[in-house]
Amino acid sequence: MKTSRRKFLAFLSPLPLLGLWALLPKIRPATLPPTPACDDHDDPTPSQTEGPYFKPESPERNSLMEASISGTKLILTGQVVNTNCQPVAKALLDWWHADDAGNYDNNGFRLRGHQYTDNKGNFRLETIVPGLYTGRTRHIHVKVQAPGKSILTTQLYFPDEPQNQRDGIYNKVLLMDIKPMEKNVHAGFTFVLPA
Repeated sequence: MKTSRRKFLAFLSPLPLLGLWALLPKIRPATLPPTPACDDHDDPTPSQTEGPYFKPESPERNSLMEASISGTKLILTGQVVNTNCQPVAKALLDWWHADDAGNYDNNGFRLRGHQYTDNKGNFRLETIVPGLYTGRTRHIHVKVQAPGKSILTTQLYFPDEPQNQRDGIYNKVLLMDIKPMEKNVHAGFTFVLPA
């Protein structure tokens, strides 16, 4: 079958356009930006009662351990951020809790102390797992304050404690992330303050 010259040229005419098609910018499928690492930190950490055992002017230290203190060692690490996902540098954290037998030191500063976050809002506290006392589940008290801002007073809790559901103050939002280790307990928590 013979092809006419006109049909042949008609067949070739779109080829330059196809060549130009290769030069056009490629349309890439739309991609969503990655979810921010602190996406779940848009609500501030809830406040809780100070309780009757707070003492001001605790010593500055990141370890509450002393020779006379017994109990399972607890290493608590975490970060203070604001509701805009920004770390809060130099935030004050003032800690206090009961000893292994469930008693607070109301005369001195055993198991009491304060520290400041680093430039990335990180903190590290060495202490012990607090004991239980009547009416309460296991907990740690803390006051958190960004420089020049109001104070958040709250408490941190341990997961899987039988007393959690019977404690009227307990709030599951304040559960620490616990990782039992060979000789001690590692815990983590992120405090979220209003921006």
